[in-house]
Amino acid sequence: MARKKQEDAPKGSPAWMSTFSDLMNLLLCFFVLLFSMSTVDAEKFQQVMASIQSSFSILPSGGSALDDGVLISSGVSQLSELSQFYTSMGMNTDGETDTNDKDTEAHEQVEAEKLKESEAMAEYIEQQLENYNLTDEVELITTSSYVSLNMNGGILFDSGKDELRPEVLEILDSISLILLDYDGYVIEVVGHTDNVPIHSAKFPDNTMLSMCRAYSVYKYFVDVCGVDPVYMKSSGRGENVPVADNSTAEGRAQNRRVEIKIYNSFTTN
Repeated sequence: MARKKQEDAPKGSPAWMSTFSDLMNLLLCFFVLLFSMSTVDAEKFQQVMASIQSSFSILPSGGSALDDGVLISSGVSQLSELSQFYTSMGMNTDGETDTNDKDTEAHEQVEAEKLKESEAMAEYIEQQLENYNLTDEVELITTSSYVSLNMNGGILFDSGKDELRPEVLEILDSISLILLDYDGYVIEVVGHTDNVPIHSAKFPDNTMLSMCRAYSVYKYFVDVCGVDPVYMKSSGRGENVPVADNSTAEGRAQNRRVEIKIYNSFTTN
């Protein structure tokens, strides 16, 4: 059998060798760049960038340093003193942490808007309380987050109990009409007590007593007055948030209270 004639081999180096050589060159350039940047030497970095510019024309208008323009047209401002930037990042000229004045100003503007809304709510609620002759029974407190209708615990409950007194139900009916005007706003009922210890089968401590009292008010608003429970909640703080001195009878009477907080639209959402 005749032997098949072998085809002539192509002249020159194989095709894969050219691709491999290009890859090696790219890797070399990559590691040279990494090395030059890791030393954070501004002069050396500028020299490297000038070399790259002369080969690939990265920097515009023949620039050879960082402070000549914009790098690769990315829109990022270049730094003339790269090493100084790395060593003093986040510091001002005095070496202290630099605060963002724009963020602070924005926060103050938001707080001002929140307080403005709460004050408008309080003005309306105060007018309604006057219409219902409740200005003596309800104290109005305004913050940037909510308007609070505070009621003395002695009016709502007998000592050591969480059942609403019958004579206070008419007052709660009137307050519920105000709450219904703020449908969709978060409303929280918070109970507070004085620091006189309590221990009974139903209430092991003041925290439990305050929670049960707040829940009694909450249930009345929801079950009887028709306030939407989706936006209602209740909690008890016991003796932990006093507003007066517990060493006097008058102070303890002020601390025994129930707060009905209507949160504004900023804190509701």
